[in-house]
Amino acid sequence: MADIIQLLPEYLANQIAAGEVVQRPASAVKELLENAVDAGATQVQLIIKDAGKQLVQVVDNGQGMSPTDARMSLERHATSKIRTTDDLFRIRTLGFRGEALASIAAVAQVELRTKQRDQDTGTLLLVEGSQITSQQPVACPDGTSISVKNLFFNVPARRNFLKSNAVEMRHILDEFQHVALANPQISFSLFQNDLEVFNLPAGKLSQRIVALLGNGYKEQLAQVEEVTPFLTVKGYIGKPESAKKSRGDQFFFVNNRFIRSAYLNHAVLTAYEGLLPKDTHPFYVLFLDLDPKSIDINVHPTKTEIKFEDEKTVYAIVRAAAKQSLGLHNMAPSLDFDGNVNFAPIQPLRLSGQEKNPFDDSYQPDALASAARAAAKSPGRPASADAYERQLPPRPTEQAKRELEEFYKSLSQLSVPDVEHEATAVGVPVPTITPLAPDEDLPAEDAPLTGALPLQAGFTAMPTAAGWQPTETEPVSPPTPLVMPSAAAAPASPELPLRESSTGPGNKVLQLHQQYLLVPVKSGMMLIDQVAARERILYEQYTQSLEREVSASQTLLFPRTITFTPQDFAILREVEDSLKALGFRFTDFGKNTIAVEGIPADVPARDEKELLEGLIEQFRTTAGPMKLDRREQMARALARRVAASAGGARLSEREMTAIVDRLFACSVPNYTPDGRRTIVMLELGQLQELFRK
Repeated sequence: MADIIQLLPEYLANQIAAGEVVQRPASAVKELLENAVDAGATQVQLIIKDAGKQLVQVVDNGQGMSPTDARMSLERHATSKIRTTDDLFRIRTLGFRGEALASIAAVAQVELRTKQRDQDTGTLLLVEGSQITSQQPVACPDGTSISVKNLFFNVPARRNFLKSNAVEMRHILDEFQHVALANPQISFSLFQNDLEVFNLPAGKLSQRIVALLGNGYKEQLAQVEEVTPFLTVKGYIGKPESAKKSRGDQFFFVNNRFIRSAYLNHAVLTAYEGLLPKDTHPFYVLFLDLDPKSIDINVHPTKTEIKFEDEKTVYAIVRAAAKQSLGLHNMAPSLDFDGNVNFAPIQPLRLSGQEKNPFDDSYQPDALASAARAAAKSPGRPASADAYERQLPPRPTEQAKRELEEFYKSLSQLSVPDVEHEATAVGVPVPTITPLAPDEDLPAEDAPLTGALPLQAGFTAMPTAAGWQPTETEPVSPPTPLVMPSAAAAPASPELPLRESSTGPGNKVLQLHQQYLLVPVKSGMMLIDQVAARERILYEQYTQSLEREVSASQTLLFPRTITFTPQDFAILREVEDSLKALGFRFTDFGKNTIAVEGIPADVPARDEKELLEGLIEQFRTTAGPMKLDRREQMARALARRVAASAGGARLSEREMTAIVDRLFACSVPNYTPDGRRTIVMLELGQLQELFRK
């Protein structure tokens, strides 16, 4: 039998290696920028055309290469940084694989110009598909310039799998940002299609953060520094109030190499415990420096995932460093031991205007509050309690109290106008009738008389012979929350078993804990998750809007300007058409900034910035076993975001009925778009069984 194993040709081996190293234009950007940093450059320029598909060029003023080194750099497993096995465990530089340039040259047309500082001329190399077509001396500045043209020109299948320009440019911006943050001492610039996107001068890390991420971070940076024999942690974290819905502005660098680590991210989040609003993410740029022998950076081909020899110790130090920074910058809650809590002025409850309650022994007049404020402002020890007592007006005597009680009793025999007239004549405050919230209780019968008579909604106070008594009147309705605009109800689906729950005169919908709707049906009882139901209703509404490519929009009274990070702005550009089809209206308003002029008609006009950031974050992190269409993702993200923001509200009977009717008008009422249940049925037999156990 003939031999069948043979050695692959060099060009084919390089193309196979390129599949691992060069996945998209951003991969070439990462490798070339890291090589420029390793070459000792102080100025690095990145030039991009057509999102890297046409051109990726990196120009640096580093040490350059000799003609022989320039040719050797394009060979596989050729490197200047590894000599022995021990060198593998002492690596502190970045591009040391020895395959990057060879892999890039295998799938692109490469032009390399390089010159050492002590040489008069440089070297020009032209490479196409791993084949060196030309090498000659050339006049060029010190350093190296590498141009990668027509990426994947000889592998059309790989080129067809590249995403849109907006997506590829977003990945390029990510890689540029990582290298620029890790090296603030180097000047970086980025040009996209001959337009300057970034011009970052060399400076401090804080200046680089502001230059990259925006001026909004100027007042939000808290320095972190923790030095131990095992690990050094330095960098910056953001104040809790600067937390965003998107988690893009979170960076870990280990020995100046960007990494991703959910384990370390959890360490930082635990330091913020109790300080962050729900579903928000803090900003941080943290640099970890430790012995290279205690980490393994070859876990992942792109070196973005590493393993620590002692993960628990690293976790504890990172968490302690972040927590200490929050405490030092007064961002964590603390007790004020200097304040004199014993003499804080106590405000009377339910008093309208300047009315006072003469029977409230805990009442302290305005003189006490003034004295407390004066004592708080004066230096030294606060005045004693005796000094405060001397400033109080005399309390009413027991006889004065009895006389005033008799006067209030006599007022109960008069009509309301007479009461006001008589009370005003003698200078006595008139009780103010203030209705309670619907969930409050009436006071006890033996409760002392106060300056206001709290009554339940639906009752008012009327003077009778027995005193002030509650009398049933027209119910007082609480404020009505925002109602989703009703849509045309779809015809009932005969195959839906739960369609019998359509609300009618005999089926009154009840709300449970402001989370669930309880609907009696013939076969038992139905529970509806009101947030999940809203999500299903809104999702189908948005899907129809996207199909029609037109949606109702509510115009804001004043346009709202919103500035994004470059990465988030690139995502916004990517989903701009879908957002406008949903009802968003916005225009460009400067660098990475838009002016929002309108939002979808059924979205509460609250914080447009938070809404858009949440949509961008959900679009970025949407993951699942199947890839969803962009518009499908946007409809799901907006439906979940709007439904969650309106969740937990008290609903009127009309609103509850509208939700139930609109839910069963949906094509799939039983589940949310991502498969969560909206309805739970409890059969009558199940309910009876609960009482037989």
